[in-house]
Amino acid sequence: MLKIIIPTALLIPSSLLLKPNTLFPLMTSYSMLLALLSLSLFNQPMILQLSNPTTHFSTNPTSSPLIILSCWLLPLMILASQNHLKTEPLNRKRTFLVTLTLLQTTLIMTFAASEFILFYMLFETTLIPTLIIITRWGNQMERLNAGLYFLFYTLASSLPLLITLLYLHSTFLHTSMELFFLQQLDLPPTKTSHMFWLACLLAFMVKLPLYGFHLWLPKAHVEAPIAGSMVLAAILLKLGGYGLIRISPLLNPHPPALMFPIMVMALWGILMTSSICLRQTDLKALIAYSSVSHMGLVAAAIITQTPWGLTGAMTLMIAHGLTSSALFTLANTNYERTHTRTLLLVRGLQLIFPLMATWWLLVNLTNMALPPTINLVGELLIITTLFNWSPPSIVLTGIGTLFTASYSLYMFLMTQRGSVSTQFQLSSPTHTREHLTLTLHLLPLGLLMLKPALISGLFI
Repeated sequence: MLKIIIPTALLIPSSLLLKPNTLFPLMTSYSMLLALLSLSLFNQPMILQLSNPTTHFSTNPTSSPLIILSCWLLPLMILASQNHLKTEPLNRKRTFLVTLTLLQTTLIMTFAASEFILFYMLFETTLIPTLIIITRWGNQMERLNAGLYFLFYTLASSLPLLITLLYLHSTFLHTSMELFFLQQLDLPPTKTSHMFWLACLLAFMVKLPLYGFHLWLPKAHVEAPIAGSMVLAAILLKLGGYGLIRISPLLNPHPPALMFPIMVMALWGILMTSSICLRQTDLKALIAYSSVSHMGLVAAAIITQTPWGLTGAMTLMIAHGLTSSALFTLANTNYERTHTRTLLLVRGLQLIFPLMATWWLLVNLTNMALPPTINLVGELLIITTLFNWSPPSIVLTGIGTLFTASYSLYMFLMTQRGSVSTQFQLSSPTHTREHLTLTLHLLPLGLLMLKPALISGLFI
């Protein structure tokens, strides 16, 4: 595991020592080499056991795809941020790259942690660089408010988790994930066990986020710079799903009195957030609410604790990570040329940027789970699981799928079709850098169609 963590940490001094004219090219190249190195994590025994173990870190088929996704996203964030940073002084560019690299390092360590208390400490550590990225490099004054929402929602929800982990440590004298996986907690069905169950899951349901705990997410997405939006959508939301997958086996069987309300909130949230997307005027807010909708499916699938549900959740998390990051990249290319995110003002861009319209079409089709994308594989597994759990749920998931297709087409038609406003007719052309970024988002999605088992977590 150290073969990934140490080279990632070495990127921090590199970003401080490189010459100004080679800063971005070399940082992008180094981080891309690191991303290719991380692909070796796919080459491990295809069983639910530890690989690459050290004293406190290890990988398994659940964490490896998320570690690879974290490594893959760093060069894409650096590529996408270059235009945003071109007017910044050199010291601020270096600080930005150090913050991104620090965030990447803590994310890799979080996914690789083999003890719950270490996982909790690293889970909270990821807040600091993310908060710096949002509040320092955001666009509007509202970024400070968004940063506070993000910080306090996450901190307040994770304190009960800390208390339960300390209780577990004092009772069992360890917090090893693997030992707890073998040694389930048979808690009696009392109010205390219900509180214990809720305290364990609350932090991850806020991070995911579950509908009802999601108010921090649209604010953070809208105010964050492009790198902040990409890492939030692609990886930080997946921390919540990963935490749920790791801690749920401890809590089996789930108490029905608490399980049913969460399932109802997740399924109802799919409909609510999808319908909010249909009347959004802000492009980044629309993409942010679509993330809440997809994560509702993931939360419902994980709570069922079935092999199909967990496999579908893992597949959809990876697929959504790449798709939503690509959507934010496309929204940023529009914003850099039009300086507005309002859908009513930005119409007919297909006439000005025909190649970019192709990217918009491909990413939107992926977002609405068109066959044979891995998004469809994940959604089918989850919908089948939920139908098996409760047949009436097919109504909610079916309408949710219809709404997803509707707002994806709405987003494409509003940005690409119609008459072009005269003020945008002299916009600067798109760059090879932007097309390369989008290619590196869609290429893994295309290749994973050939073997989705690599990211399935091997629960089936």
